[in-house]
Amino acid sequence: MDWLQILSNSASSILSPATIGYALAALGLAVHFGYTGLINMGIAGFMAIGAYGYAIGVLTFGLEWWVAALAGLVASAIFAVILGIPTLRLRGDYLAIVTIAAAEVVRLLFLTTAFDDVTGSADGLSGYHSSFRAANPLPQGTYGFGPWTYNETQWWVRIMGILTLLIAALVVWMLMRSPWGRVLKGVREDEDAVRSLGKNVYAYKMQSLVLGGVIAAAGGIVYALPSAVSPGVYVTSLTFFVWTALLLGGAATVFGPLLGSLIFWVLQTFLANVLPAMASAGLLFGMSAIQAATLRYILVGVALMLLVIFMPQGILGNKKELTFVK
Repeated sequence: MDWLQILSNSASSILSPATIGYALAALGLAVHFGYTGLINMGIAGFMAIGAYGYAIGVLTFGLEWWVAALAGLVASAIFAVILGIPTLRLRGDYLAIVTIAAAEVVRLLFLTTAFDDVTGSADGLSGYHSSFRAANPLPQGTYGFGPWTYNETQWWVRIMGILTLLIAALVVWMLMRSPWGRVLKGVREDEDAVRSLGKNVYAYKMQSLVLGGVIAAAGGIVYALPSAVSPGVYVTSLTFFVWTALLLGGAATVFGPLLGSLIFWVLQTFLANVLPAMASAGLLFGMSAIQAATLRYILVGVALMLLVIFMPQGILGNKKELTFVK
């Protein structure tokens, strides 16, 4: 096995658009679950709406890339309101079931051939990069060192992604230190007690759903910036991966989702490289390289179960403040 190449590929994932996109999605989920107690199992739907809103805005309406990005965020906010009106009175498992179903409805809506001219159905959307790349202020060339060497386009995607992530993290950090954020934590702990103090719990839940949904949609946009938008990406497993990143770093924290996403994608990339190499060397009981690559998803599932059981607060979380099951 070429360990140098495996380690280089793993290290390069630290700055990948996928890592940044997951970090934004996990941060939005932290607002929902970590701070408000909303078990949203449809985070993939918000990411899909952000990505498709951006791509459709550029391709169908001819918008500039930043206007299209804002359109994707607005679309996710509207989706959060539509989703929240009938569902935010539900609690626990019931809310989880409704949100996962809503995400599937969104995915199938983009997948159907009825809107093929707009969404591309099963083929997805591509070719929406010209406006974004034209705004790139970096001169042509290759920059960086070691595994973090990219051309000007790749750096432009990463710079915008990191800036978006920093702004989102700053906004969440400031809001959660405010009286509004303290009310959200109260809703998470005991919404009946908060309601008895005269607070409109439903309104606070709606505001949290919209804020977290917009941040997750920004993650979907960053995820789609370097390549294409495909409905096959925004499946239920994407939601589970975001949950894994969130629980790994710490649900009721601002920097936990960022750390969890970083560790998650480094490990994913490492396993995607090392398991097929081990299979080719005959070290995995006769598995083929394709079977070995699939094994990493099994390991992610086992890791998620172990996290929920033994370390529900995550790496940066406070066990006294939050556990997965109350």
